[in-house]
Amino acid sequence: MRIEYDEVAKTLTALTQGEADTIALMATMACELHHADDRFDWTGFYRVTQPETLRIGPYQGGHGCLFIPFSRGVCGAAARTGEVQLVDDVEAFSDHIACSSSTRSEIVLPVRDASGTLIGVLDIDSDQVAAFDSADADGLARLLRQTFGG
Repeated sequence: MRIEYDEVAKTLTALTQGEADTIALMATMACELHHADDRFDWTGFYRVTQPETLRIGPYQGGHGCLFIPFSRGVCGAAARTGEVQLVDDVEAFSDHIACSSSTRSEIVLPVRDASGTLIGVLDIDSDQVAAFDSADADGLARLLRQTFGG
């Protein structure tokens, strides 16, 4: 099954109406996304917890890395540049941090709050090469804006 972004948007709206807690929003979104698409092998958030530092947040799937500096990996690149990272083959990404040996491709999006402050990144891994495309980047970005206001 492949994600229907408009349907997930409606579900997230219903589930998170009136909720302002960032961790609760991340946990709900990670769960909904993870179960909406067979390509999503690991789905979760890394939170900005101190300058230049990401720490594991709510996620679905196997264990994630506990700590990622902005200076390393795909998640760090998304946090550092503020740009979506779409990696078709993680083995071709010279600075990839292998939190799971099954990961073949990855999409990471910066997460901003309503004031525009970077609060984390959304990281989705797949066990398939080239699993993600610009339609995923656009759909996920819309969901993040809807949920977190950024």
